[in-house]
Amino acid sequence: MKHYERGEVALAVTLAGVAGYVDAIGFLKLGGFFVSFMSGNSTRLGVGLATANWHAVLTVLTLVGSFVVGVVLGALTARACGENRRSPVLALEAALLAAGAGLLALGFDTAGVTAVAMAMGAENAVFQRNGDVAVGLTYMTGALVKAGQRIAGALVGGEPSDWPRYVFLWTGLAAGGALGALTYVTIGAAALWLAVAVVLGGAIWAERRWRSV
Repeated sequence: MKHYERGEVALAVTLAGVAGYVDAIGFLKLGGFFVSFMSGNSTRLGVGLATANWHAVLTVLTLVGSFVVGVVLGALTARACGENRRSPVLALEAALLAAGAGLLALGFDTAGVTAVAMAMGAENAVFQRNGDVAVGLTYMTGALVKAGQRIAGALVGGEPSDWPRYVFLWTGLAAGGALGALTYVTIGAAALWLAVAVVLGGAIWAERRWRSV
């Protein structure tokens, strides 16, 4: 995170908020499954296998598969368009979120949720570097570990730390989750359109920044 300027850090925190927002909507829509947090889904898979809950197993496998497909699409887009040009990946994410919102509105729940999970997978390629994820946006365990490690380094006299940036990422996801839940209980899955608008706004900002460099 220390290699990124403030504008990019703000974009990362915003996208973490989008991930939390969308995941909360998916969690409530699916009754306890995630469209972004695949670690939680993996635990649900293990419990489903142990208890012979085949509906849960099928749901998790569908979500995990969709997420991975989204990661692949996002990574390929970043490679093709340039990893420093973040707008194409954001445009892909917005398109997948819009497709999911539209399909859910038409009653095609499985297809809609699949598209949303793909969007969350694609989001992780926004900050791709040399083919790898430089900043994880849809999962925060790593961010919290890095925050703790940076704090430990600062306490023993290490170089100035960027630990607050990792805390901001976690805070963004948590706050986004709260907003997503509140919006979902108010207007249902149509709440996804707000996420589409935010991601499109991020794409426009990123494209302008890329062209100005």
